[in-house]
Amino acid sequence: MQRSISGRHREHNKMVQQVPENINFPAEEEKILQFWSEFNCFQECLKQSKHRPKFTFYDGPPFATGLPHYGHILAGTIKDIVTRYAHQSGFHVDRRFGWDCHGLPVEYEIDKTLGIRGPEDVAKMGIAEYNNQCRAIVMRYAFEWKSAVTRLGRWIDFDNDYKTLYPQFMESVWWVFKQLYDKGLVYRGVKVMPFSTACNTPLSNFESHQNYKDVQDPSIFITFPLEEDENISLVAWTTTPWTLPNVVRGKILILMEARLSALYKVESDYEILDQFPGIYLKGKKYRPLFDYFVKCKENGAFTVLVDSYVREEEGTGVVHQAPYFGADDYRVCMDFNIIRKDSLPVCPVDASGCFTSEVIDFAGQYVKDADRSIIRTLKEQGRLLVASTFTHSYPFCWRSDTPLIYKAVPSWFVRVEHMVEQLLRNNDLCYWVPEFVREKRFGNWLKDARDWAISRNRYWGTPIPLWASEDFKEVVCIGSMAELEELSGAKVSDLHRESIDHLTIPSRCGKGSLHRISEVFDCWFESGSMPYAQVHYPFENKREFEDAFPADFIAEGIDQTRGWFYTLLVLASALFGQPPFRNVIKMSKRKKNYPDPLSIIQKYGADALRLYLINSPVVKAENLRFKEEGVRDVLKDVLLPWYNAYRFFIQNILRLQKEEEVEFLYNESTVKESTNITDRWVLSSMQSLIGFFETEMAGQHSERKSAFVVLLPCRAPAYRLYTVVPRLVKFVDVLTNWYVRMNRRRLKGENGVEDCVMALETLFSVLLSLCRLMAPYIPFLTELMYQNLKMLIDPVSVQDKDTLSIHYLLLPHVREELIDKKIESAVSRMQSVVELGRVIRDRKTVPIKYPLKEIVVIHQDPEALNDIQSLEKYIIEYGIRLRAEPDHMVLGKRLKGAFKAVMASIRQLSRTIVVEGHELHSEDIRLMYTFDQAAGETAQFEAHSDAQALVLLDVTPDQSMVDEGMAREVINRIQKLRKKVSLSD
Repeated sequence: MQRSISGRHREHNKMVQQVPENINFPAEEEKILQFWSEFNCFQECLKQSKHRPKFTFYDGPPFATGLPHYGHILAGTIKDIVTRYAHQSGFHVDRRFGWDCHGLPVEYEIDKTLGIRGPEDVAKMGIAEYNNQCRAIVMRYAFEWKSAVTRLGRWIDFDNDYKTLYPQFMESVWWVFKQLYDKGLVYRGVKVMPFSTACNTPLSNFESHQNYKDVQDPSIFITFPLEEDENISLVAWTTTPWTLPNVVRGKILILMEARLSALYKVESDYEILDQFPGIYLKGKKYRPLFDYFVKCKENGAFTVLVDSYVREEEGTGVVHQAPYFGADDYRVCMDFNIIRKDSLPVCPVDASGCFTSEVIDFAGQYVKDADRSIIRTLKEQGRLLVASTFTHSYPFCWRSDTPLIYKAVPSWFVRVEHMVEQLLRNNDLCYWVPEFVREKRFGNWLKDARDWAISRNRYWGTPIPLWASEDFKEVVCIGSMAELEELSGAKVSDLHRESIDHLTIPSRCGKGSLHRISEVFDCWFESGSMPYAQVHYPFENKREFEDAFPADFIAEGIDQTRGWFYTLLVLASALFGQPPFRNVIKMSKRKKNYPDPLSIIQKYGADALRLYLINSPVVKAENLRFKEEGVRDVLKDVLLPWYNAYRFFIQNILRLQKEEEVEFLYNESTVKESTNITDRWVLSSMQSLIGFFETEMAGQHSERKSAFVVLLPCRAPAYRLYTVVPRLVKFVDVLTNWYVRMNRRRLKGENGVEDCVMALETLFSVLLSLCRLMAPYIPFLTELMYQNLKMLIDPVSVQDKDTLSIHYLLLPHVREELIDKKIESAVSRMQSVVELGRVIRDRKTVPIKYPLKEIVVIHQDPEALNDIQSLEKYIIEYGIRLRAEPDHMVLGKRLKGAFKAVMASIRQLSRTIVVEGHELHSEDIRLMYTFDQAAGETAQFEAHSDAQALVLLDVTPDQSMVDEGMAREVINRIQKLRKKVSLSD
């Protein structure tokens, strides 16, 4: 210990500052934000690490048309923790913010604002004006986003961001598509797809699974008289009466025997005339419900078909087929040549979900609204048997929150079904947190992957770069702006529809001019292209991208399983045969009406909110049940006690300087080894925590020796935040409620200067290590404490080039020489005894400051008793005299010579025991010690036990003990009053 500063000058010639008793966490965080801004800490951090190995991180872009909610706050916190951790582990981490600017979320806002109901309204306005309106709102809440993200403490680059509307980004998307096209993975087809009538566009399979709701629909049973005998009718059931005008397929009814109960309450209501298998009906002709498409009869319509998808759990066994409004319907009618691939679709519903003029009676009506009219018409025609309602789960549009319909539309597809095995293999190369998502939710989805519909009949998006002849016999795919300029002869600076739709390409087959198809990309295609497009690959940064692919880490909500994660995997597998990421953290992001996140931050601070979110089940992809009191408890139970331990330390450093004229400077390499068991215990515990942290946070990385790396299946733990945070939180309790409390007198110098310095060195080492370890999680409080603590570091021992911010420092590494598991075990046993004693005190309402005569500890392990007795003075500080006894003493007296043999047999029962013929294992039985007060015993013992030890407390009333307890209470009250009026001890 040095008494003066020598060597290098202390930073800014500052001295350690007194720490105020009270702290306003949000106000202090604002000061830290100013400090980071003043010294440009984030950019400086990137400069310092630029020559380190790269750690690649993909940030899923949000839409700035909405405000950030807790899902975004949680995702941002996880991303910030992992990227800070990576930087402080010795990597260079580029962190660029991205913005999703295209697609339905933006268009839907404009449609609502301008009252646009369909393509005709857009045509009147013009695509250029429509897209200008979209462009004007894409960054509507950018300022609010930047403010919220910054206030959260997240370090990310907004100045060097990427936007999906940038021409460079769109050009890379074109390149991705051309690679797929050249590989034969793109085709045009008609497919029955989920269709959003509010957004006038089909949705992909995974989009349609994102928003299911329980709804009540009509449930009707209708008759289809056979042509051969109109007194005999097939009975069908449907919940979508609006599809009946498109159906291309007496008193005697035909239905599945197992479904008779759907029509009749009791058996006496009907008589079974005949029974036969369903295939007997194949080929029979029936009379259609409506005559709108009677011409289709020439192609085999209005005929009974057979297929195995009809189930006996619902309906009647007869299912009406509307081939252009149902996937199974389409497949079955194709199988029986009722329709063909080149058939003109019979689809009398427009893009807004309204019947066209072909359906004369209901033309112009929205299909869902037309259900009532159709049911009434069927009743009037005598074709309606039963009408009721039916509650079932139904898909809604994820953007407009309106019911989807299924509708046949011409679309452009990427082939996915042929690469399912490759997708599963690549998925197996990634480490997921939580791991079950990879095998179950995501793995099961991949097994049933369908070809991906990537085209949207919309306007504000990246145009699909296909120029085609009218008959689609000649198609040219463009992969860059330069290629388009060369083939069209026009200068190109923007790739949106209004800038390129008018450009034509001369036909090479004598078909005149080729025109661009009208569709734009699904915005999920853009998101899946993000790894390449954000760096304008391969037009720029080719080497940099290839050296950093796949990404080391991504994190988003569970809702992205079938969205962003899926599209990333499909495109990376198709382009490079590799997964796009190594490690992925998934969390629940379900939105509810929780308090405004910024108001919570203003009330409790960002550190408290971050720690609350990251320590919640949501990190295991379970639903968030946000409770404001949970954030308050983090402040009260974790941050405030930690701050008070730090304040107590600084208080005694200043006392040491003032009263003993000893200037405290810490030098890790010259500090003396402490002989105090609690010093050694807390130092060992700190190092064990660092080791645990390293193990649980160690992600999957690989050396990048070539353009693309080879990954092996990863099964090692990675980024298990849900195990790390509880241990960090527990250690704060260990530090504040155990170490500091047990060593207050030493730290205050009551045992002499040398012992005081030793205790202060221990506490300083732990506080600094804890700040460095928790800096990625709690960036503000750790910075606040570090700025003062670093003034106490001997400048001679400083090895870091720049120590301005704690976030510049590398994470501490385990110092194995300080780990002593035996001492950790001994103190743990002592803590258990104290905790058991506290339970007894609470039960008997004996205040903690009131001394008691005796505590008896009974334990089966003599070594444990020795450990407990070696720490007797710390137990006695809680007002107890200790006596330790092995629990076999009484048994030994009774069994005498047979004692050893009996004990050996008991030990053999530690694994299994047979009771009433059932084999029980150690995990099935919880052994508890009990205590019966002996008759005539003068002392009054109260007992409590855990699985290891039995503790007896002598709670016999004793006036001298009561007097001493009262004296302690008086002293405590006086000390609190002195503290309140700022009087020193």
